[in-house]
Amino acid sequence: QVQLVESGGGLVQAGDSLTLSCVVSGLTFSTYAMGWFRQAPGKEREFVAAISSSGGVRNYGDSVKGRFTISRDIAKNMVYLQMNVLKPEDTAVYYCAAARGTATLARGGVGVDYWGKGTLVTVSS
Repeated sequence: QVQLVESGGGLVQAGDSLTLSCVVSGLTFSTYAMGWFRQAPGKEREFVAAISSSGGVRNYGDSVKGRFTISRDIAKNMVYLQMNVLKPEDTAVYYCAAARGTATLARGGVGVDYWGKGTLVTVSS
């Protein structure tokens, strides 16, 4: 059974930093690209970041470039999202995702193989 479990969400103030984590089990982690998406209330799901299976390629959504960093630890089956200079518009449920390639993730998530249940990030002004 494949599981992606996110953690690290919470309430922070604008300008703060926060790191999300996702632990993956039930699949060969080193063969999957991993990504983060978010969905704010009343809005469509938005691509945030993706990292290739080897970690050598990273993609970011335009709204988070320069502020967020995605990374992975293959030995621990973990993927992280370091979020800096958080803004109120970053408020959303953040989802971890696994796919066969970063292109699938960067195109918006259609074709993603597995999803986590999400963790809520709230940024107050």
